[in-house]
Amino acid sequence: MTVDKEALRRKYREERDKRLRPDGNDQYLRLTGRFAHYLDDPYTPVMERAPKTDHVTVAFVGGGFAGLVTGARLREAGVEDVRIVEKGGDFGGTWYWNRYPGAQCDTASFVYMPLLEETGHMPTEKYAHAPEILEHCRRIGKHYGLYDNALFHTEVTDLTWDETRSRWLIRTNRGDAFTAQFVAMGIGPLHVPKLPGIPGIDDFRGHAFHTSRWDYAYTGGDPSGAPMDRLADKRVAIIGTGATAVQCVPHLARACRELYVFQRTPSSVDVRDNRPTDPGWFATIATPGWQQRWLENFTANQTGAPAEEDLVMDGWTDLSRRFRAKIEHLRPEELTQENMLAAFEDSDFEKMEEIRARVDAVVEDPETAHALKAWYRQLCKRPCFHDEYLQAFNEPGTRLVDTGGKGVERITGKGVVVAGREYEVDCVIYASGFEVGTDYTRRAGYDLTGRGGLRLSEHWAEGMRTLHGVHVHGFPNAFLVQPTQGANLISNIPHNLTEAGRTIAVTVRHALDHGYAEVEPTKEAEDGWVEFLLSGTGRLLGSQECTPGYYNNEGQDPGPKSWLGVGHPHGAMAYFAFIDGWRESGTFDGLDFRHGGQDR
Repeated sequence: MTVDKEALRRKYREERDKRLRPDGNDQYLRLTGRFAHYLDDPYTPVMERAPKTDHVTVAFVGGGFAGLVTGARLREAGVEDVRIVEKGGDFGGTWYWNRYPGAQCDTASFVYMPLLEETGHMPTEKYAHAPEILEHCRRIGKHYGLYDNALFHTEVTDLTWDETRSRWLIRTNRGDAFTAQFVAMGIGPLHVPKLPGIPGIDDFRGHAFHTSRWDYAYTGGDPSGAPMDRLADKRVAIIGTGATAVQCVPHLARACRELYVFQRTPSSVDVRDNRPTDPGWFATIATPGWQQRWLENFTANQTGAPAEEDLVMDGWTDLSRRFRAKIEHLRPEELTQENMLAAFEDSDFEKMEEIRARVDAVVEDPETAHALKAWYRQLCKRPCFHDEYLQAFNEPGTRLVDTGGKGVERITGKGVVVAGREYEVDCVIYASGFEVGTDYTRRAGYDLTGRGGLRLSEHWAEGMRTLHGVHVHGFPNAFLVQPTQGANLISNIPHNLTEAGRTIAVTVRHALDHGYAEVEPTKEAEDGWVEFLLSGTGRLLGSQECTPGYYNNEGQDPGPKSWLGVGHPHGAMAYFAFIDGWRESGTFDGLDFRHGGQDR
């Protein structure tokens, strides 16, 4: 394939520049006050209960994958007294809330769905749909007895360290004020929905909802895929064309009288090639330790680490396969950083040209096809994979309204305005995503108060500081379950979570076995880890040369804090190998275990 690289670079810059805006993350609205009703739970009624004022060994904030895998590892380690606090009405996290039509994982089920081997579940598809993933979350909760002590429809409002008793006081919006020896937090990167700050958004007199609270009472249908039979006479607008829209647009296109898809920036949409799981084939791979082998294989292939084979073979690993093929043709003296970056860029150019060519091959209307092409590098935004999204624009009632990078101009009582034209609709669906670039404590909804009254927001005022992405100096017995400052593997978040869960379980078990009341990273260890992180090449995602999006702080300079939003300088596989060795050593380097206040 012949690629005019300079022409592509110029085109990418032009498309980025027309989308840059000075307000960055401030262009979005928080769902508070007059927008709070967008957060109502349409799936499970809130049950009245008495406030909790008891004590537990471990309290975990968040009932998604992070809470489930950590709870599972703790129970496996013999820590029975685990309480998960979750704002939804059940376990599942993002899979509890996101039940929009067509929702499914875009990383292969075999590496995305945690604890498959432990629970004995075979994913029914290579890319499982949301109902199966939600049911798997419930399966984990039941298998490990995590329902017994869980608090649902409950949000933590305050976490304060009690130095006199070496325990945390947890307060919630349900009047709870209970204590825990240890707390862990896995609130997830995508759990606070946001609305676009479009003028007139309050004025619309029709029906409106966010995709994370899909209103099946209005659309008809259900999360299992039943047709949305109440939209046949409706004109529907969907604002946003990210991963959520890519999945639900095909279903809306078949259901609505008219569907208007309002696009600011197109997604790159590669082939998904989903297919049912063959039980005979699965039996051949599901031997002891199979999922860990698959996790490591996917991560090695996706991040460009050496791997003898590619078990998953999907769009995530394709770019790395291309990159490795080019590197293999370089002589040893040519293996410079400059040549490797050039090889990666060449691989990306070729891949994106193929993705754009696919649009032309699928979409019948040339003008629509042109507008659906993504002019940026594949990892500038989260890559999408789908076999029906592009085809949806061939439906007679579906129309793409491309805003030329400007976004929707305003919303009126009757519809949506772009470039001075009003599109009258009965319903507006916001596929506008979730808060990502905001501060951790803002997304959490609470701050931590640690030793000496130190707040986490103060400790992180100049950027995140941890040991291994899990422990924080000044906050004893508190743990984080998330990717940053660890593997920082964005393509498969659950791999990060399962490793953090193992680390926490081993640490807690050691403290309990030896009668320690407190465990905390030393300042020297935390400083050393941060210094080590900064020795690498920096952020691999989020280049300011990319078109604006949540990967690059909406195109705005995130400031010095972003320098710390990195992972292990030698890559995800290096981190996973390191943390496994750290756990196995039993020496807990960098942690200070204490018997209590008198032992400080």
